Formats: sequence, structure tokens, C-alpha cells
Amino acid sequence: MMAQRREAVMGSGSTDVFEKGDIHWKKVNVDSSIANSSSPPKPLLIFTPTLPGAYPVIFFCHGFCVRNNFYSELLAHIVSHGFILVAPQLFCNGLPMFGPCEVKLAGKVVDWLAKGLQPLLPENVEANLEKLVLSGHSKGGKTAFAVALGYAKTTLKFSALIGIDPVAGFSKHCQTLPRILTRVPRSFNLDMPVAVIGTGLGPIKGKCWAPPCAPEGANHREFFDECKPPRAHFVASDFGHMDMLDDDTEGVVGTVLSKCLCRNGRGPRDLMRRTVGGLVVAFLRAHLNGQWKDFEAVLGDPSHAPTKLDHVVYLPAPS
Repeated sequence: MMAQRREAVMGSGSTDVFEKGDIHWKKVNVDSSIANSSSPPKPLLIFTPTLPGAYPVIFFCHGFCVRNNFYSELLAHIVSHGFILVAPQLFCNGLPMFGPCEVKLAGKVVDWLAKGLQPLLPENVEANLEKLVLSGHSKGGKTAFAVALGYAKTTLKFSALIGIDPVAGFSKHCQTLPRILTRVPRSFNLDMPVAVIGTGLGPIKGKCWAPPCAPEGANHREFFDECKPPRAHFVASDFGHMDMLDDDTEGVVGTVLSKCLCRNGRGPRDLMRRTVGGLVVAFLRAHLNGQWKDFEAVLGDPSHAPTKLDHVVYLPAPS
């Protein structure tokens, strides 16, 4: 099956997914407003191509206490390869939300996309909501999984799901609400391809005597284990839970979360951002557009990635 897919895209050209793409783009800040019915339920950032065309849409949820603009470099990498990214700020009065409230609000923002997104895009740029992807980092990864699993009712359908070092709770025995991990392999009732990108240093205690930011029993390994094929799993062994964020995260909270509490890798963060961004692009090209060349190249030789990938698994859907 893999050989047949490879022949189908041979000669179509290839872009190095681990480098910035050549599609021009811009970032749009959108505020929420009770007085304006067309406003989104929460403030958000939109990363959109300016080159005319129809593009898949990725809905991205930030991690615990993290601001959506801390992911600007990562999201810029992805949009430059031909995607529209919508990243809401799921805070309430400037403070993080917890549990089911955040999941339900994420679902409301997803529903807003149907009528609210297109008017905010450049002329002749179309949001292809027939190819809508859920994604998120850390607690936001769990939020994305929870929305996909139906914990938030939405009118739109999803084509793929990507968890970036997702975290379900404080430990194996202490999940945050909603408790979505069942401890049963392949138990997630999902009918879409899933990719899980983990970190090798996430389960290690952070600085300042902090507990692990992605503890064993509640991290990427459990999320992958409970997914059904088609599913992919990548682990960047030399990097940590916050290493896909921007180099500069404004404010005391951003600095503490990004560079103190969680264990960081020894290399430049740019390597991790390029790795995560490239894996997202390659996975979605394959599963949304049938362009398998880049994805198969990484599966065949993980050294193509800028960082060491010590765990690369892809289980296709049963034929």
C-alpha cells in the first residue's frame, strides 16, 4: 500500500517541510466583543496565506497558562506551507480556564469558524473547512482531543487531529477534567487520522524542584496508545515540553513557564520548532491531500528532521 501511494505522488515536486515554505502570509489579531455578534467567542490569532487559493484550516489550542502568541514562530512555519491557522486565547478575565469550561468554549470558537472566519481573510483566500484539523499543545492538546471526542458539541466535522506533547493531568492517577484517558488501547472513538508528537524531556522534573510538565502515565504515550489507526507517533528525545515555543515569551509568567518550570533541551529552540512544524506539514499533506512523499521520507529516515527522533511509528488504517 505504501509503495502504491509513493508512485501516485512521484514527480509532483517536494518542499523541505523542515524549512520555512515560500507562501507569503500575515497574522491577524481578532478581539471578541459581546456587542458585535460577528466577533468570535474569544480573542484569537489568525495566521493566513496572502496568496490566493483554498487552504485547510488548523484550529490550535494553547497550553496551560500559555498565551497563543508564544507559538508565533511555530505557527508561522506551518502557514508558510499552505495552511490557515486559528489560535484562540482560552482565558477568562486574563486567567486560565480549567476542565470542561475550556473544552466547551473551544467548541464554540470552532462553530464560529463556519460564518466568522472567511470575512477576516485576504481577498481570494478561501478557508476550506472541509479539511478542518484540530491541534493543541500540552493541556491544549488534551482540549483538542476532548473536542474531537465529542465533549464539546460542534456543527463542523474534523479531518485530522494532532497532539503536540499532550498532557491529561498531573500524574497517571490524577487526570484533569474531563477525564478522557481510559487506559484501554485503541479506545478513543475517533474516525480521523491522528498524529502525536512527544518530547523526551517532558517526563523529567523541571528546574526549581518543579514536577514534570508531561508526567509519565498522562502524556503523549498514553494518547497515542488509545488512538486507532491511522495513527503516527514521534518523540523528540533531546527536547522538552516548552521547547516549541518562541525564544522570547513576554512577562514573568511566560518566562517561568517556558524556561524554569519545565526541563529544556540543550539545543536551540528553532530546531524543535522546525521539527514540530515539519512533522505537522508532512502528516497533513499525506492525509489531507494524498501527497505522501515528505511523510514517507521521514518515516524511512527520521534523520531528515532537525532534531533526533528516537521513536517513529506509523500504523495505517486497515486495508
